[in-house]
Amino acid sequence: MTPAQSPLVFITGASSGIGQALAERYARAGWRLALVARRTGEVQAWAARLGLAPTSWRVYAADVSDIDSIVSAGQSCLAEQGLPDVVIANAGISVGMDTAERGDLDVMDNTFATNNTGMAATFHPFVAAMRARGSGGLVGVASVAAIRGLPGHGAYCASKAAVVAYCESLRGELRASGVRVVTLVPGYIDTPLTRENRYRMPFLMAPEAFADRAFRAIDAGDSYRVIPWQMGVVAKLLRLLPNAWFDRLLQGRPRKHRRGEGRSAGT
Repeated sequence: MTPAQSPLVFITGASSGIGQALAERYARAGWRLALVARRTGEVQAWAARLGLAPTSWRVYAADVSDIDSIVSAGQSCLAEQGLPDVVIANAGISVGMDTAERGDLDVMDNTFATNNTGMAATFHPFVAAMRARGSGGLVGVASVAAIRGLPGHGAYCASKAAVVAYCESLRGELRASGVRVVTLVPGYIDTPLTRENRYRMPFLMAPEAFADRAFRAIDAGDSYRVIPWQMGVVAKLLRLLPNAWFDRLLQGRPRKHRRGEGRSAGT
């Protein structure tokens, strides 16, 4: 295929971690890239290191927590590169919180603005056009943290549970349109999002390994996929534990860094 005929993927949070690994995996498969990041210089440096052809990619500066910003990025993509075949709403943040602290309510507000409203705003520019075309894929990146609430992770766990429910709702809305909705549920991936964690992370994966499995799940049109699968088994077992057992199991577990205690992480 010529570059103009190659399929197009739109990925948020492309400057590091999962987003960057997904971008590289799609580039290796011959896809054109529409990449969204706040730190566009890092994306440009990454593309230069990979030797990507200038016609094969573009980067759009946007903050997904700002609705107008990310919608504008999507509209620019439509105007400059066309309608994507796949849109991956990957950008997200994870910061610990304590409900007793007033400032942490702002943390929760920002987490939902990024992880949830930002996801819907990422999809928004493309939904009507994909429905009219009768094809496309909308991919929401959740987390196994969606399955049970963890102490000190209230904002993050709640936001990722909302991602799962939102994508399920969207999948039902688009079911007859030919547009697929895929929910990816990563376990622990070795990214800036997890490196500040103060607890053991079972089945920790390299982002490249995750991206390869995610690429295949998206291509297959899976509606819901936990990666790695072993983490899905653990999460389901935790979901089945009675509350009293679950609470006892997590008693004394180190909490996620709150804002100012460690580096705030984002994908």
